[in-house]
Amino acid sequence: MADLEAMPEDWSSALVVVAHPDDMEYGGAGAIARWTAQGKKVAYLLASRGEAGIDSMDPATAAPLRVEEQIASCAAVGVTEVEFLDHPDGIIEYGVPLRRDIAAAIRRHRPECVITGNYRETWPTGGLNMADHIAVGRATVDAVRDAGNRWIFQDQGLEPWNGVKYVAAASSPLATHAVDITDSFDASVASLRAHKLYLEALSGDMAEPEPFLRSMAEAVGTRFGGVLATSFELLAL
Repeated sequence: MADLEAMPEDWSSALVVVAHPDDMEYGGAGAIARWTAQGKKVAYLLASRGEAGIDSMDPATAAPLRVEEQIASCAAVGVTEVEFLDHPDGIIEYGVPLRRDIAAAIRRHRPECVITGNYRETWPTGGLNMADHIAVGRATVDAVRDAGNRWIFQDQGLEPWNGVKYVAAASSPLATHAVDITDSFDASVASLRAHKLYLEALSGDMAEPEPFLRSMAEAVGTRFGGVLATSFELLAL
């Protein structure tokens, strides 16, 4: 596989848009920690509250707990602005309502960089992706254009925003770029560990933050100078 290029860092603000609590923490949070340490402003928007993510816990009980864990997780990587939508976890649908919500957030936050999760059909390891990730990632890409068109979603009462320079999808099987997270790796581990209830309900490798994230970072690093790294598919605007 080809070597990865360095992610551009000539921007000052970003909006992260993902489907569930813990999505960005499985890889991408190391980059967020690096960027906030540089003084960049980063906000998060989650399409759901992750209420269907813990098999042993009723959704009504899980939702507020997962929200609390996500806020703590974001704090570990220097992020204090965290917003939640109420699209239903597990059955989030791509469509105009989702695009509308994301476009509104882009208009409010006015980011130069928009970051989402992998929206391709598979993961880099070949396993199948899930529908929520695909729907939210695809809607995020489309909402970047929506947000810049003043004739779309006029009822929001928000000014259009055409200032997005980059759109990046974390952990894509079609990754083109990477970020050195050697100095922010520990923060990324702390960020994932903040999802304590979620991790307790898991089994296997994904339930162990440090070794799981290290193996991912080392694998990406084989294409990026041998450092600990996390990958992104960068879309041209």
